[in-house]
Amino acid sequence: MHEFELIEHYFHRAGGAGVAVGIGDDGAVLDLPAERQLVAVADTLVAGVHYPDELTPADIGFRAVAVNLSDIAAMGATPAWFTLALSIPAADATWLEGFASGLFAAADEHDVALVGGDTTAGLQTVITVQALGHVARGRCLQRSGCQPGDRIYLSGTPGDAAAGLACLQNGESQPYLVQRFRRPAARVALGASLVGIANAAIDVSDGLCADLSHVLTASGCGATLEQERLPLSAELVAYCGEAEAARSALAGGDDYELVFTVSEANEQRLLQATRDKGQFVTRIGVAEPEPGLRMTHNGQQQAVPSTGYRHFA
Repeated sequence: MHEFELIEHYFHRAGGAGVAVGIGDDGAVLDLPAERQLVAVADTLVAGVHYPDELTPADIGFRAVAVNLSDIAAMGATPAWFTLALSIPAADATWLEGFASGLFAAADEHDVALVGGDTTAGLQTVITVQALGHVARGRCLQRSGCQPGDRIYLSGTPGDAAAGLACLQNGESQPYLVQRFRRPAARVALGASLVGIANAAIDVSDGLCADLSHVLTASGCGATLEQERLPLSAELVAYCGEAEAARSALAGGDDYELVFTVSEANEQRLLQATRDKGQFVTRIGVAEPEPGLRMTHNGQQQAVPSTGYRHFA
């Protein structure tokens, strides 16, 4: 099967909303809604580096889209389209069928259309997805808006995915934790809810402490986390105990939750908005003028975990 047959068979779909020209031409032509700004993100997944051999092709496809939608969510934007650049050693029909099914499963959850890309033969599997979304003009969330006094909030239950990866690689039967790694949930609806309420946001891909530190650096302030406030899942605590669960939550990575900051004045608006929509968020700390990230546990100073995923480490 040559390149164009592969695209037609596995990846060609009718265009979605706003697609004037989609797959099959030299480029996509997209109609941006009035008074909206384009938000573009991209992530590359390399076999053996960004996902383990234990993932199914469907899991890999799902993950490739979901991690990009998580970035869109962190900007407070609405995802609309994506492109796929796929390099594979061979056109294996079983692998491609599974990969495409996972890819579109993640896309269909948020009505996102595949509008173009490229396929090529390569020495190893390399997947690059670019996701495109839109946000009301001048309303996007950024890392740089945190202010001293802001309350720091986190979605979901961090640490599950890192533990799930360990279980997957060690052959341990922990279905809930493994699924949290296999199929990350992009918090798109929450991100949209935060527009006009949150001051800063980022998605947690490399670890809570590592990613929150990016917000603090960009904003020129610091923060103190309260370890006892961490929303740990019952499954994670049962699997590894509370102390190791906290370490996984702080430094494990692959959660794709949102960590964001809200002024004291907007805190009740946040709680009302998330409660009305059934979104689970937890206050875990406060931003401060003094640079750096600090942590306490029941009022006692604690060391901040220094680990987190680092490219080129």
